[in-house]
Amino acid sequence: MSTERHVRLFRNGRNQALRIPREFEFAGNEAIMRREGDTLIIEPVRKPGLLSTLKRLDPVDEPLGDVDEGMLPLDDVDL
Repeated sequence: MSTERHVRLFRNGRNQALRIPREFEFAGNEAIMRREGDTLIIEPVRKPGLLSTLKRLDPVDEPLGDVDEGMLPLDDVDL
């Protein structure tokens, strides 16, 4: 895959726009754009995974209830 390609800029209403060629497409429908000097950098928005989401949660200080409360006793099982 090539790392660069010539593209044309055009107007879309009051915005300047460009079409992203197929070989540069991102998955999803959102991206982050930032400027560094004369360079525009476009990055896909990555949804955080379960572990990073859990790391951001505050710890639970409440004690967990007895999970066996209200359940019938287990029968003896012969193996």
